[in-house]
Amino acid sequence: MRELITAGKGERLFLLGNEAIVRGALESSVAFVSAYPGTPSSEIIDTFYELRKEAGLRVEYAVNEKVSVETAAAAAISGIRSLVAMKHVGLNVAADAFMTLAYVGVRAGMVIVSADDPSLHSSQNEQDNRFYARMALVPLLEPATPQEAYSMTKAAFKLSEKFSVPCLLRTTTRVSHARGVVMFESKPAEIKPATGLFEKDPMKYVVVPMVGRQLRLKLLDKWKAMEEESSGSELNFVEGDGSWGIVTSGVSYLYVLDALEELELIGKVKVAKLGMTSPFPSGFIGGFLEEINKLLVVEELEPYIEEHVRGVAHEVGWKGVVCGKDVIPRAFELNVPIVKRAIARFFDVNVGEKKIFAVPELPARPPNLCPGCPHRATYYSVKKVFGDDAIYPTDIGCYTLGLLPPLKMADFLICMGSSVSTAGGFSVVQDKPVVAFIGDSTFFHAGIPGLINAVANDHRILLVVLDNSTTAMTGHQPHPGVSMTKEGRCEPKVPLENVIGACRVKKLEVVNPLNVRRAIKTFEVLRQELIDEPGVYVVVSRSPCPLLERRVTRKKQMVYFVVDDSCDGCGRCIDELACPAFVREDGLVSINRLLCIGCTVCAQICDSIKPVKIKKK
Repeated sequence: MRELITAGKGERLFLLGNEAIVRGALESSVAFVSAYPGTPSSEIIDTFYELRKEAGLRVEYAVNEKVSVETAAAAAISGIRSLVAMKHVGLNVAADAFMTLAYVGVRAGMVIVSADDPSLHSSQNEQDNRFYARMALVPLLEPATPQEAYSMTKAAFKLSEKFSVPCLLRTTTRVSHARGVVMFESKPAEIKPATGLFEKDPMKYVVVPMVGRQLRLKLLDKWKAMEEESSGSELNFVEGDGSWGIVTSGVSYLYVLDALEELELIGKVKVAKLGMTSPFPSGFIGGFLEEINKLLVVEELEPYIEEHVRGVAHEVGWKGVVCGKDVIPRAFELNVPIVKRAIARFFDVNVGEKKIFAVPELPARPPNLCPGCPHRATYYSVKKVFGDDAIYPTDIGCYTLGLLPPLKMADFLICMGSSVSTAGGFSVVQDKPVVAFIGDSTFFHAGIPGLINAVANDHRILLVVLDNSTTAMTGHQPHPGVSMTKEGRCEPKVPLENVIGACRVKKLEVVNPLNVRRAIKTFEVLRQELIDEPGVYVVVSRSPCPLLERRVTRKKQMVYFVVDDSCDGCGRCIDELACPAFVREDGLVSINRLLCIGCTVCAQICDSIKPVKIKKK
């Protein structure tokens, strides 16, 4: 990773798209970076964090995306180049700050990376964030490759400073997580400590309605200038020849090239590749339309480009045919076969002989909680006490996998922090017990307002905070309440108990979920107290993520577990706990020695499971 700092001009590295963004930002002398991790953007903040000391950067894991935009905005307004990164739904959280920041503007370049997730690989929706740029009136760049991710990051900083607005850099999963050769144009300059100067100007920076009205008009003037910039941008280019045309952007451009090659149409179709899509390059597209008579728009998700193209075609009186979502799916990722079929259908091209390529169908492998995951133990204990009758709102993190059988401990989820708020809503409209689950990182991100709301409005809920001492799902990043970081153990700066206690909940308990009997007893007491004295109760179920604990503390496994001959094959361990280390064969259960991590939970629920000490080598 150090090569991202040391490699010089003309050198090449094989980089992830996210790593290429980091290098582009380093060459642009970024000095302040902030983010809340979220796939597919997480490698950006993680890479910056690893390089922060040597590069002289200020790098912060923010409590959420809104906070990251606000802190980075203060840096940019003070003359310090800044970058924030988030997944697409993170921009929803940051939107309040983002929309007004476009009015206020920035002094130094500020880049906001929005990593969209077509096909919902790790997200609750697949929204198209290109519309955010149009709504906020800020420039938007869309790279297709790691090389473009690198170069467009540099271009984004320049655009941001030229027009004094933040610039969106929109990637998708296949760009962020693609790996390719990136050639560097220069070597990062030595970054000085991030010391800026804020020049007071309340009539610009304090956006009350009177100020906002003036800033709105100024932003519209900037927008006109940005439109001219977009139509003349070198990031938009045309290749190929002929009277047929294709307009595309981002990774869809690569699918188009492969499809044209397979159809033997390379060079015979004009392809307009858009790198700057906000403001939409209307002048560029108007000139492109003059050279063709049929046009196909290839883009993932929403018809963002298509709608703009149709508008331009109408304005210039173009008489050709425009096609987009009639043949290109609106849902999920594109690929070469889909684009190939669309091109062949629209341009009436003979596909020729189909190349048959098949692989055996792989066995289904649904995602699962890891062996020894403390969340599984928590779910087991809660279900033993509350059963299937309770309503279980859940949240976003590893623990969301509790929705799968046999645990089935997730009934409702819409976004980060929603478990607490929706639990309160359920509690006031029906009589069933309501037990909500939220992770420690998610609680700090978006759960605190919901908890305060529940207390203030006398809701009747039990909130279980699944505290595994990290932001596990996105790669073990720290958060304000961690007691374990990548540097080793330390005391949390903002202990969970202090925050929860300050919210004046009726009762707070802390349990170790790996001590099953004691955890069950705690939940039994709280179930009765919820009936006797309705209110807001909280349990912090605390046990470190075993993957992180082993990596940070180098903790050695002392025992593993086996099933002895007294097993009668009842299968209760699998049907109720379902640890991936269990194996059922010929009616009997065994434990995979390679998967067992010695957490002891299974031995507490079945007398046929016994420990075996690991001999020291």
